Amino acid sequence: MADKDFRVFVLSHFWLAFGAFGLACVMGFYQVLERSGFIEAIQSPQVYFASVSTHGVLMGFVLTTFFIMGFGYLVATTSLKMPIWNPKLAWAGFGIAVFGTVMAAIQLLLGKASVLYTFYPPVQASVFFYLGATLLVVGSWFWAAIMVVMFVQWKKAHPGETVPLPMFANTANAMLWLWTSAGVAMEVVFQLVPWTLGWIDTVDVGLARTLFSWTLHPIVYFWLIPAYIALYCLVPQAAGGKLFSHDLARIAFILLLVFGLPIGFHHLYMDPEQGKGFKMIHGIGTFLVALPTLMTGFTVIASLEKAGRDAGGQGLFGWIGTLRWSNPMVLSAILAFLMLIAGGFGGIVNASYAMNAMVHNTAWVPGHFHLIFGGTTVIMYFAVAYAVWPRLTGKALISGSLPLVQLWSWFIGMIILSTPWHILGLLGQPRRISSVVYNSLLTLAWDPYELAMIIGGAVLLGSAMLFLHILAKSQKRGEPVTEQAAEIHYAESEHPVVRMPALLNGFGFWNLVILALMLANFGYPILQFFLIKTYGSTGWGY
Repeated sequence: MADKDFRVFVLSHFWLAFGAFGLACVMGFYQVLERSGFIEAIQSPQVYFASVSTHGVLMGFVLTTFFIMGFGYLVATTSLKMPIWNPKLAWAGFGIAVFGTVMAAIQLLLGKASVLYTFYPPVQASVFFYLGATLLVVGSWFWAAIMVVMFVQWKKAHPGETVPLPMFANTANAMLWLWTSAGVAMEVVFQLVPWTLGWIDTVDVGLARTLFSWTLHPIVYFWLIPAYIALYCLVPQAAGGKLFSHDLARIAFILLLVFGLPIGFHHLYMDPEQGKGFKMIHGIGTFLVALPTLMTGFTVIASLEKAGRDAGGQGLFGWIGTLRWSNPMVLSAILAFLMLIAGGFGGIVNASYAMNAMVHNTAWVPGHFHLIFGGTTVIMYFAVAYAVWPRLTGKALISGSLPLVQLWSWFIGMIILSTPWHILGLLGQPRRISSVVYNSLLTLAWDPYELAMIIGGAVLLGSAMLFLHILAKSQKRGEPVTEQAAEIHYAESEHPVVRMPALLNGFGFWNLVILALMLANFGYPILQFFLIKTYGSTGWGY
């Protein structure tokens, strides 16, 4: 694939991802307006749930999948210094994913798939929605396969050498996606599609929820690993320093892959089908997956501190002021960590059985989720786009403070939006409802927080539109840059990278570990539905 064609290919992924993001932000602002009950004229449960479902799918599946594929192709070619393996297959995967996205989007916009962004029967969507979502996943499998093949090809061509860290992490994400997407794929192919087509009259809700839990939480790490790639491989370079520990970074990605998969039952703590023993095992796994996140925080912050001290920072915290706050990548990392700290605290609450019981079906959960995904993850997607745009367009990012304004406004808007959600959850406000107007004196305490959420949503919408404006204007009117200036530079390690042991330079052994853990954590919880008498549920939907 010629360089020009490659840039068009990757840009196609990015623009589709960010186009979906922009539309989702518009819908998100409508939702906080409608749900507050302050404007009676726009209240409509049907429109609200159609909007929420579309918003969730666009953010959680379309933005993420196309961004990760585009960024993954870019990481593979630039870190390995080799072209995409089988460009026709890559284009085919992109085309299948686009076709599936359009098919699912039509059903969402017609109100025939108002099932939020989950696959939880007995709520039922149009069969074309499920087929479209399946094709999106199938298209992404092409990307995952290409990443694995390029990883193997490079290792064969460079025996004994250490795989570059960006590609090592990229391949870990591809493998994680192949493992975790299998759960929802089985649910859709063997349960939901036959059910919506009328081939079977009922569906086993417990089995469906168990299969979806296979995917539901690990998908968060599929979204998050590209952000971690930027934190480890781009942030230290942008800060003018080096990566504090290449080995810790590599171990963190392995732990994310291994511990991030066999968990998910904290979403089913209140479900009666699964035994308390399996719920406890999944809960322990959920706490264990915090370990690579803590390692990431330590390693990246240590890298920033070393860069700040090299720039003249003195005293305990003097290095913070000497950091390159005017660099979008550095600023994004700082803001991402601030949101990760708050969101991670909420995650510990969600993973704890007793506390989960109090907050699981309340507004606390979307507050936590938006901090981790809309906050930490998406702000690093912004940073990546700003960093790679010259490489993809041949044009410099527009000068001035607009990118910094955009990043700060996204951070401020997310804090204003998500903090009231947490408080409202503790005050008992339920989630998955279209209106919070209950005509009760007890709910009057919710009103100030609803108003704050509207303000936060407006700030976020403005920030999203500014982000799209910056990208479009830079691509159209940015100053041309040389090929050398547009080159992507990955961070060097503070200490020379010596030959890696096989366990830290490949995934064969770790896939066997994952297989054992998945069989132990999901084997009987799935098998039991075929060994005991269960009662199916008929559909309820559009």
